[in-house]
Amino acid sequence: MARTPQAKRSTQMADTVANTFEWLITAFILAFVFRAFVMEAFRIPTGSMADTLKGAHFRLRCVECGYRYDYGFVQRDYGFSEEFIPKNEQEFRPEPPRCPSCGYMLSSTTKSSVASGDRILVLKTLYQFREPDRWDVVVFKNPEMPRINFIKRLVGKPGEKIQIIDGDIYINDKLVRKPPHVQDELWMPVYNNDYRPVNPEQPYFNRHTWRQPFENVGPSTWNFTSLTDPSAFTLDSPGKVSTAVYNSAVGNEIKAIYAYNANFMNDIMPVVTDVKLTFSADTTASPGLIGIAISKYETLYKATVDANGLMSITASTADSQPVTLASTTLKSIPKGKFVPVSFSSVDHMLTFNLGDSSVSKDLGTDPNSAGKRVYGTAPYVGILGSGKLTLSHIALYRDTAYLDVSAYGRMRSRASEKEAFMLGEDEFFVCGDNSPNSHDSRWWDNYGIGNNKQHYPKGIVPRDYLVGKAMFVYWPSGFSPFNNPRLPALIPNFGALRFIYGGVPGYN
Repeated sequence: MARTPQAKRSTQMADTVANTFEWLITAFILAFVFRAFVMEAFRIPTGSMADTLKGAHFRLRCVECGYRYDYGFVQRDYGFSEEFIPKNEQEFRPEPPRCPSCGYMLSSTTKSSVASGDRILVLKTLYQFREPDRWDVVVFKNPEMPRINFIKRLVGKPGEKIQIIDGDIYINDKLVRKPPHVQDELWMPVYNNDYRPVNPEQPYFNRHTWRQPFENVGPSTWNFTSLTDPSAFTLDSPGKVSTAVYNSAVGNEIKAIYAYNANFMNDIMPVVTDVKLTFSADTTASPGLIGIAISKYETLYKATVDANGLMSITASTADSQPVTLASTTLKSIPKGKFVPVSFSSVDHMLTFNLGDSSVSKDLGTDPNSAGKRVYGTAPYVGILGSGKLTLSHIALYRDTAYLDVSAYGRMRSRASEKEAFMLGEDEFFVCGDNSPNSHDSRWWDNYGIGNNKQHYPKGIVPRDYLVGKAMFVYWPSGFSPFNNPRLPALIPNFGALRFIYGGVPGYN
């Protein structure tokens, strides 16, 4: 008997519902499989990887100079549970933050809203098909509490001897350099001249009033108060080289200090000897010489380019005359209002950039290849110039330093210079980028917990506990509508979406 039109419609509807449920179940299974075996989302809980990755934090802009920075929010300081993000504004604990550029410390009564930690995507199963690369940012099970996931940067691999010497990582007695993209992430600000305070007479800039941290040496004639551009340095010194030197007793110290951390640790943090100075030079007038001077231990390195286009790096000590380490001759000096210039000394590598041209010198990878190590003395950083010059966007950075002593200086970590740490088969060594505030391979006190009462050595991440490689920050703490902290942070922070750079296969 033929079916009625109503019966046909009922059958079609039943088929449609069945197909929909089939697609939903299939999608659920695929999502489950994708999450379990391919890619999974994680939220960063703490600031141990700051500034690369941030946990819950205060998102700040200096009220004096306008520099943007972040200050860690630690729930236990407020009596909150670890995952809790308060909706109302909070005061700063244990003490107010300090601007990493001008050094201004906020009032203890200031309050601010709390931003949640970065949300990231982690590529799982990758390490089942290939070896992890040094400098990868990895998620792994905490060996002391395997139910909890940690995230750190991988610095030591199976079978290696690892040491931390003057903030650098040494593998089998050789310094290992960071790939360029990783190094770019790990430069930390010391001073940026584009951000000048509006009320410099206040006594809250590193406990004193603010003044320009770059100073003329001897008869030098750099002008730090240009009428046309207050953030520019100008010079009119034909035939005579003038030098402006950074004074760390006036500006921020060149130490392993993090704006993300509490300030009470600043005084005991070690000096960092790897630095970079950058600026833009106006070469449309008549520059005679443009240069930067940086010291490392007892050696002073000068990177200069003269009016004839000779671009060079020289080295000298108190007991020796300058020696040319590297040089090249340019066909012509780049002309423009904002020609980028930079000179860096990092990981025993000197690099001088002028526009698209570059000259560099490898100092070697032995612990003493950069000269006799002298601790506690801030590196000399100076700007050299002659002729007519205008410099803008002057900024000083220091490298991230991995510490081999505790934040309070009371304990020496694993993998120090005097006590190298040996990694066995399938064992990895990890460190947080926020070295003074990271609980990692250097400090784990207990044996790792394995299956069937198995124990792993202290300080290592076993291969079995690697979860995956951090790849991308897909939700970097959004903004609340109408700037109301009581509303959910639903507005995406598109400017902070970013890849998480790690190691490069074959590098080091």
